[in-house]
Amino acid sequence: MDQTPPGRLPITRQDTNYIRPLEGSKGHFRYHWQSHNVKQSGVDDMVLLSKITEDGIVDNLKKRYMDDYIFTYIGPVLISINPFKQMPYFGEKEIEMYQGAAPYENPPHIYALADTMFRNMIIDGENQCVIISGESGAGKTVAAKYIMGYISRVSGGGPKVQHIKDIILQSNPLLEAFGNAKTVRNNNSSRFGKYFEIQFSPGGEPDGGKISNFLLEKSRVVARNLGERSFHIFYQLIEGASADQKANLGITNLEYYFYLNQSDSYKVEDINDQKDFQETLHAMNVIGIFTEEQTMVLQIVAGVLHLGNISFKELGNYAAVDSEEFLAFPAFLLGINQERLKEKLTSRKMDGKWGGKSETINVTLNVEQACYTRDALSKALHSRIFDYLVDSINKAMEKDHEEYNIGVLDIYGFEIFQKNGFEQFCINFVNEKLQQIFIELTLKAEQEEYVQEGIKWTPIDYFNNKIVCDLIENKVNPPGILSILDDVCATMHATGEGADQTLLQKLQMQIGTHEHFNSWNQGFIIHHYAGKVSYNVEGFCERNRDVLFTDLIELVQSSELPFVRALFPENLQAEKKGRPTTAGSKIKKQANGLVGTLMKCTPHYIRCIKPNETKKPRDWEESRVKHQVEYLGLKENIRVRRAGYAYRRVFKKFLQRYAILTKETWPSWRGDEKQGVVYLLRSVNMDSDQYQLGKSKIFIKAPESLFLLEEMRERKYDTYARAIQKAWRKYAARKRYVQMREQASDLLLNKKERRRNSINRNFVGDYIGMEDHPELRQFIGKREKVEFAHTVTKYDRRFKSIKRDLVLTPKFLYLIGREKVKEGSAKGQVKEVLKRKMELERILTVSLSTMQDDFFILHEQEYDSLLESVFKTEFLSLLSKRYEERMQRKLPLRFSNTLEMKVRKDNWGPWSAGSSRQVQFIQGNGQVAVLKPSSKTLQVSIGPGLPKNSRPTKRDLTRVKQTTRPQMTAYPMRAAPPPPGLHQNGVLNVLQNNPRYPPVNSRPSQRPVQQSTSTGRPALPRPGSHLSDKVAQIQSNLDFLKVPEQGAAGNRTGMTRPSEGKAHRQMTSRPPPAGGRPKPQPKPKPQVPQCKALYAYDAQDTDELSFNADNVIDIIKEDPSGWWIGRLRGKQGLFPNNYVAKI
Repeated sequence: MDQTPPGRLPITRQDTNYIRPLEGSKGHFRYHWQSHNVKQSGVDDMVLLSKITEDGIVDNLKKRYMDDYIFTYIGPVLISINPFKQMPYFGEKEIEMYQGAAPYENPPHIYALADTMFRNMIIDGENQCVIISGESGAGKTVAAKYIMGYISRVSGGGPKVQHIKDIILQSNPLLEAFGNAKTVRNNNSSRFGKYFEIQFSPGGEPDGGKISNFLLEKSRVVARNLGERSFHIFYQLIEGASADQKANLGITNLEYYFYLNQSDSYKVEDINDQKDFQETLHAMNVIGIFTEEQTMVLQIVAGVLHLGNISFKELGNYAAVDSEEFLAFPAFLLGINQERLKEKLTSRKMDGKWGGKSETINVTLNVEQACYTRDALSKALHSRIFDYLVDSINKAMEKDHEEYNIGVLDIYGFEIFQKNGFEQFCINFVNEKLQQIFIELTLKAEQEEYVQEGIKWTPIDYFNNKIVCDLIENKVNPPGILSILDDVCATMHATGEGADQTLLQKLQMQIGTHEHFNSWNQGFIIHHYAGKVSYNVEGFCERNRDVLFTDLIELVQSSELPFVRALFPENLQAEKKGRPTTAGSKIKKQANGLVGTLMKCTPHYIRCIKPNETKKPRDWEESRVKHQVEYLGLKENIRVRRAGYAYRRVFKKFLQRYAILTKETWPSWRGDEKQGVVYLLRSVNMDSDQYQLGKSKIFIKAPESLFLLEEMRERKYDTYARAIQKAWRKYAARKRYVQMREQASDLLLNKKERRRNSINRNFVGDYIGMEDHPELRQFIGKREKVEFAHTVTKYDRRFKSIKRDLVLTPKFLYLIGREKVKEGSAKGQVKEVLKRKMELERILTVSLSTMQDDFFILHEQEYDSLLESVFKTEFLSLLSKRYEERMQRKLPLRFSNTLEMKVRKDNWGPWSAGSSRQVQFIQGNGQVAVLKPSSKTLQVSIGPGLPKNSRPTKRDLTRVKQTTRPQMTAYPMRAAPPPPGLHQNGVLNVLQNNPRYPPVNSRPSQRPVQQSTSTGRPALPRPGSHLSDKVAQIQSNLDFLKVPEQGAAGNRTGMTRPSEGKAHRQMTSRPPPAGGRPKPQPKPKPQVPQCKALYAYDAQDTDELSFNADNVIDIIKEDPSGWWIGRLRGKQGLFPNNYVAKI
């Protein structure tokens, strides 16, 4: 089988007829379009595994991981393994490779999933989301960044859209600074959850966005486990602040701050806090948080650090500030009174009721309560700053109305620590809810759908974790853990262990018999989908209650700084009704709202796996990976996927999408929709075992079958799109070139005589058809646009003529020739050679005569080039335009009948020094230049042309021409085309043994007399002949004014002539015609002269005749221009006389 380059999708005739996988080695299935010359590590898609066991899955993942393939598929689900190093396949090359490609066309990649989401949103008009799950340190945050980066790169848009893209990308480093931290399991662990909605216009441009954040781990500000860090921003500020900032904010070293020195971890080896601080400030600028607000944000960050250094001592059973000098800086930074700060940290107002009357009592706090109050203020300040940043990002991306969106869920991973508290309980609850979505949509819903649609199906068992979700969030019968926790918090009056012990007792009493719950002396155990986790109840109630005392809110609201006051907008005078909102009820509400949002979208999944605890590359802990494979349910996922169907659509939508594949279904199927689907699938020859029809939907088994349908659909649309584009480009080009022609004539106005056949000619630009000539295109830059291309005649130092392809691009001018290969395997072959490449800036001037000839000299710093081109006016206008753009001045044009040219230096002999040559122009006769070369002078004589003040005729060439001409006198501006095979790539190929086309080297016995046409047009010369043949072969080839027959490419390659491919009747025994009766007398021969077609000809315009070889045409009028008027099959029109022979 032919090998296919990676990233390509070869579709052959056989491919379009049969849609089925091919069996490869080791029982794995491979497909016709998959690359066969790429190293295989395991299998790309684990649906294709020969044995579906946990060990087989782990072994396949390990093989791929060790070969640096971190992505693997299970159908549409992407498995991603954290490599703990930077991988090389996230660059521009990969973005280009995956953009618009079928998901299985290239190796598994997060870009493939992102591209599928983006295209599905545009095609189906449905919101998409990606759920990234896995434990802490598995690489979820990085995956989210790659998705947002990819979508930003491939979506279009102007300056406003680019601004939104910048905000989307810059929101990551900003929120990471304030919401991420180093934990024992992950150096950049997200300590908050976020759901980022990127909003799009119908055209697919990102024009808005929205971030929802969940459960910031505020407690990390004041305390954390040994070996962990607080949020990155504290370390960034201390390491990256300028000298002025440090002086203003009271910044010293990391060890000085109590909030940072408890866990004994300051530096992280792969994090540069100083550099990251500058990125954080840059992100604020992009988002629209400018200098004053930035200063206030950093002031509050520093204020939190200084608050932590306030310590308390016991004074008569009450708390007192140990050293009042530590009060000064936080009070200054927060803009509050120092004495007031001291008072609120050591005392609290309490409302009491006695005999129907309310009174406020001032209660002095003990040391434990004072520390709690200080920490509560610090946590509140950091939490409000975080909310302010999220709100600022949302305001910067705000959109009036939502259209389409792609949601990216990046949430804290499942966590199991030595000591697990209230935060781990909430984090694991949210992960439990996400696992429930995965089960609902990939395992449960899929199987239920097959049953409803009547598809043959064998049910597959799996663990449904709804029972665990209910254990945590149920309201009643039995109540869930969160409900019991809220009840305990509603009756607690003080901090301490009492409420936590009450919680433990109530849990044991009410849900102690639940199969997924156990209790122990310090807490309880929950059997999560990811394993058993033991939670210590210490601090559960206090953290759940999450009350910010009124005194602290009053304190902050008394600040002199408006920015600080705005962070706490609470109305303390409002009457309080009902229970206060607890942290548990808040996260429960947020989790259920998130599930509701995700269920409204088309979901995509990334399952992240952490291969080790050492955070080192190529380190594989088998037992750890196997545990994750088990609890993520990958085995069940593969089994359901393998037995199931990759694609399903309701009949109506399926018909709408693929209607274009057949005439009967386009534009809409008339009749029963199910029958329409059957007809369409049979039309594309899809095997019946590749799909099933349900009651209202079609189910297609292999994704590859769907890709082939998509490929066929794309081809159909591509065909029609090309036809529309061709028509539009033709119209636009005509309009543009009419304008160009008029501008070009201004260059020569009153300076040079004009040729009759060129003054009203349309401009085409590419007369060679560069797109069809890769042998020429190889010399041009990959992204260079060809402005002009034509085969011209170049004259060397001895005035010997030779063909060159002249190509003009916006930066360079190329002269391409041909040479015979003198050695090697290609010896004797003619190959294209780049003879000259000129930067436009190096052109000094262009010289022309004042006569109607086609000569011009390009003067360059090194040496000059004498060229002859019938399209000189068009070339000069384009060259002049590009020269002016690059040099900011007009191209110097010099007009004289005596032109000097500097020739190239030879490298040998006495003539090695460079010298000059002269070209003299004299008045002669006729329209064809006669050349007389001597050693250092070339004399060119030519008859008079149109006056120097001639301008193009003002007429609308963009209007479509009439099908018939009122008078058959306006002949085409181009010369009659040569017969097939006469020209090839600019080289004359004379037909052998044809008296109409004598060999090039045959010298005629006498010079033919110059003829004029009936309309005053002269006969046209043939380019490319030697000087001695210049006049001799005027009539033998009129190709030099030939305008390309279609489009800018100028070649009609690949088009079938009417005579080609004709069906010939079989010569079998037939009955005698007319029953053997004698033929009637033939009609008398027509009196008009006739000719017989030698070759087939396709009409290039509406007033021309098309004919096949051997057709007989009536000659109405002969004309020396080469275009005769004739009649064929009742139609009258023009045809080229060199395609016919008179009878």
